Amino acid sequence: MRVLVVEDETRIADDVRCGLEQAGYVVDVAMDGEAAWFQADVETYDALVLDLGLPRLDGISVLKRLRATERAVPVLILTARDGWRERVEGIDAGADDYLAKPFRMEEPLARLRAILRRSAGHASPVLRFGAVELDTRSRDVAVLGRPTPLTVLEYRLLSYLLHRRGQLVSPGELLEHLYETGTEREANAIEALVTRLRRKLGVPVIQTRRGHGYIVPAEEP
Repeated sequence: MRVLVVEDETRIADDVRCGLEQAGYVVDVAMDGEAAWFQADVETYDALVLDLGLPRLDGISVLKRLRATERAVPVLILTARDGWRERVEGIDAGADDYLAKPFRMEEPLARLRAILRRSAGHASPVLRFGAVELDTRSRDVAVLGRPTPLTVLEYRLLSYLLHRRGQLVSPGELLEHLYETGTEREANAIEALVTRLRRKLGVPVIQTRRGHGYIVPAEEP
């Protein structure tokens, strides 16, 4: 999952970025509203973590621009403004959730997991397909009830496809959402990653649609 963190305080931006990366997310950071709008306009993100008090363009304006273009990307607002009017303004502008500073990193992580689940139509934090279970809270994966350790990239791939069950995902989309910006990748990186993940899971989960991409079927096997 790729997340854009929009925060002009360097310390907070670094703390949030590190916390998200440790939780398995791919993270980009924008330090002002104009940069955030540009990045969100040209890149595809799974979620935004958005401060309101930004230089050059405030967070509410960024959010309104996003929603005006009908981008449905989930948005979690982080801000020092904790008055009820600001919360209402943020939600009415299209935010999915709201968290006031200061906070412990566990809370934005939990709220981010929740809005990502809701946006994908999942009610439970545990994603299941057949014998495979993925717990988005602990990032544990089990097959037939047995723990199955995965690398960071393998986990990102399985999580991304399970969040999008029933949707065909192209290799290009997977490259954008699984790898950090600037990472050098082989041409067959996704194919090799899928092969390794299938071998570790040992049960049929990911289907290949030749020339199009990969899919976890909507229907259980």
